[in-house]
Amino acid sequence: MTQQYDAIIIGGGHNGLVAAAMLAKARKRVLVLEKRDVLGGAAATEEIWPGYRVDTGATDAGMFQDGILNELSLTDKVTFRECAAALYAPEVNGRSLTLYPNIAKSVASIAQFSQQDADRFPAFYEEVNRMAAIFKGMMRLTPPNVMQRNFSDLTAWGGMGLKLKRLGKKEMMEFLRVLPMPIQAYLDEWFESDLLKGALGGYGITGLRQGPRSAGTTLMFLYQHVNGFLRHRTVVGGMGQLSVALADAARENGAEVRVGTAVSHININSEDYSIQNVILENGEALQASVILSSADPRRTFFELVGPQNLEPHFMRHVGNIMYRGSTAKMNLAVSRLPQFAGQPDNEQLSGHIRISPSLDYLEKGYDASKYGRFSPNPYLDITIPTISDPALAPAGHHILSINMQFAPYELRESDWDTERERLGNHIIDTLSQYAPDLKELILHQQLLTPLDWERSYSLTEGSIHHGQMGLDQLLVMRPVAGWGQYQTPIANLYLCGAGAHPGGGVTGAPGYNAAREVLRSE
Repeated sequence: MTQQYDAIIIGGGHNGLVAAAMLAKARKRVLVLEKRDVLGGAAATEEIWPGYRVDTGATDAGMFQDGILNELSLTDKVTFRECAAALYAPEVNGRSLTLYPNIAKSVASIAQFSQQDADRFPAFYEEVNRMAAIFKGMMRLTPPNVMQRNFSDLTAWGGMGLKLKRLGKKEMMEFLRVLPMPIQAYLDEWFESDLLKGALGGYGITGLRQGPRSAGTTLMFLYQHVNGFLRHRTVVGGMGQLSVALADAARENGAEVRVGTAVSHININSEDYSIQNVILENGEALQASVILSSADPRRTFFELVGPQNLEPHFMRHVGNIMYRGSTAKMNLAVSRLPQFAGQPDNEQLSGHIRISPSLDYLEKGYDASKYGRFSPNPYLDITIPTISDPALAPAGHHILSINMQFAPYELRESDWDTERERLGNHIIDTLSQYAPDLKELILHQQLLTPLDWERSYSLTEGSIHHGQMGLDQLLVMRPVAGWGQYQTPIANLYLCGAGAHPGGGVTGAPGYNAAREVLRSE
């Protein structure tokens, strides 16, 4: 006999859990189904080696929306630590740049490379915060359906228009001018130091298969700072503790959460194209009034629903979504903290460590990916969570979490099963140029290629954002034109993952917005 729920959520990543907690709070009978044995998806903490609790995916919770924490009463159940230093960028020659949330400390560090840049940095800091605040206001809004002209949607976005207008005509025009710009063009207008521009430019290509000269990368730069420029924070106990708190909030209101439970497909009623039930891989059938999928659009529509149940026109659009994953992830366990070039104190390493000496360096890395090769000079974005949270590893030991770009999902002359070891060695060799004692300290290592993201974490083509976040795949165009309001052509099936507005990153916004739309449709 099938079991009946008000809502079934497919996927126990952080967005699925936000949706579950919001619906359970509204007294809905909710079931979460997670394929893996651990919650969090690509924002999980796992003991992959005895005694080491590793953030296998995302490590930074700086983008998570505080309004969601407040609404779910989680502010005293999740402990965040603000990073003392935001960004540390070493050079091979021993010099280094450190950017802090504190403007004065950042200015002092920048002045070592360019007094002109140091003088301009406070104004840049203020401009980025002003522009990023516009994005923050959009995070928990449902994109308007421009075809139906829903009054409530347009009213909410009208408020955003007023906020933009209040910037003043000059600032409003500057915002509109900057959004489609390549991040290189934007930073070149402000600064002259290659190291400063290279370090900042990394924000503009996060999770993208685009270089700093690609249009729209300034938009990604601003998106990365929705909660404030250079604001980075970690979760005490690991990123997975955020997912644990969200799951607990859902359970406290009666939700059921199952791990190790894979969904085979969603049965669709052929008469009215509405959901019928969810079929698990073990054959169990589960019924719900509403289904929310936190899987990406391709996996949801091609695998769970099936193209035979959808209009060819819609499926063509879904098939044209660009994923183009190009991020690899290496986790290292080391016997002590490596010594980085130009590093006078450990505080500098408390945020992100970025191997990105110039924008040209980033662009050349991207060039290699266009030809199906991983970057000979890789962009590395590193965090060491054990500096602020030593309990994540045995006493005195540390964990290095390294995001590497560019590693294209499709290799032209080989495959990732063959190239895995070579990429791992390449990442370590590159980082060792900046931390010469690294190799002798390594005790354990794990490498996740884009293919591993797909195989183990169900991220199509290894795309950590559930699809590229380019200008043509955002707002009303996310996931596809005409379906940017979380609902789908299948009645009572919703998207609640990063493939919906506003997109990727650990924000919680897609799950929150989708849950609100479910409740609003009643």
